[in-house]
Amino acid sequence: MDQLPAGAPFRAVLDDTLLRRSGLHVPGVAWRRDPLGPHFHTNFVRGQRFLQISAAMPGDQGSFRLAPVAFLHTPTPQKPKRGASAEQVAQHRLDALHSRLSVRATEQMIQLRQSLDRDGGKERLLMLAFDGGYTNATVLKHIPPRTVCIGRIRKDARLCFTPDPALMKARGRRLRYGAPAPTPEQFRTDESEPWHTITFPHSGIDHQLRYKRRQNIMWRTAGADHVLQLIIIAPLAYRLRKGSKLLYRAPAFLICTDPELDPREVIEAYFQRWDIEVNFRDEKTLLGVGQAQVRAEHSVESAPALTVAAYGMLLVSAQQAFGASSASLLPQPKWAASSKGPRTSTQQILHQLRAEVWGRGLGIESFSDFASNLPRHTKPQKCTFPIASAVCYANG
Repeated sequence: MDQLPAGAPFRAVLDDTLLRRSGLHVPGVAWRRDPLGPHFHTNFVRGQRFLQISAAMPGDQGSFRLAPVAFLHTPTPQKPKRGASAEQVAQHRLDALHSRLSVRATEQMIQLRQSLDRDGGKERLLMLAFDGGYTNATVLKHIPPRTVCIGRIRKDARLCFTPDPALMKARGRRLRYGAPAPTPEQFRTDESEPWHTITFPHSGIDHQLRYKRRQNIMWRTAGADHVLQLIIIAPLAYRLRKGSKLLYRAPAFLICTDPELDPREVIEAYFQRWDIEVNFRDEKTLLGVGQAQVRAEHSVESAPALTVAAYGMLLVSAQQAFGASSASLLPQPKWAASSKGPRTSTQQILHQLRAEVWGRGLGIESFSDFASNLPRHTKPQKCTFPIASAVCYANG
């Protein structure tokens, strides 16, 4: 939070992931829906369910990077055996309600707000983005103060206008919702509503985004205490290859619990949500989260959380030391791609960490001018590059 400018909001992203485990007696492991299965058929795999919150770290020229700040094990209660008493069945149903992802996400959102207040960020706004799985009444009706939620909504959601003051009665039940409003899909196809265009940089590419905005919208799922704004992003055009057919992605329908928030900030906050999927990929493929052969209940929860905490510290340290530039990192080997990405990858950060640890043992103080050039003749008689360079590049 110290890296943020004064008055800047604290942006975070919330999502859940699945760690596959095949053990039949590992605590917290159950049959889950396979997120990689086809849309036309539901597949099931055995695994652990975790809930993660990642915070956005600002970089140069509007870039950002997400670092995990919470990784919570969210298992479902074990179903009682056949012949269980009525009290056990009732307790299982109650535990199942409290273990829902929406309930655990609400608890984590409240804890994050409280931790910001304790760390001196009482006046700082918390902006939390999530996908459509958390855009429900359980989360939206329990938003803590000084918190703005941005989520995806269905295209056929039944929205309402704010109540008309002329229809307010002096006595009787207070009018809380107004007349029915068009659905997000109807609002998107309405030609009378103009489209607005902004230039939005993402992953080193400038995108021309078209969007529509409708303020002062209410949704019964969010409750009568929240006045929302609806933002519709037009489908983006893309080609699979040069000269191929022009294809379009699906439109995005977003709601924000702050009706006055600038649309660019809403779109930026939701676009940052994709980086949490990059966190999940790095945690599972590069760091091996969930691959530890542990079976004790405490170890099953703490071992993945410890690895994710180390991953978050690694990203924060790399952001403070190098930023988005890779100029001061270990020089790339000759066989690496010559084109540089928009930011330093996690693989490069891990290589830098290994090289620095091994370099201290080899007596290397600086990595500038590390590798010497080979002679131009094709068959050198002796090895001219230093052995230390070969050792440090062995992981690259």
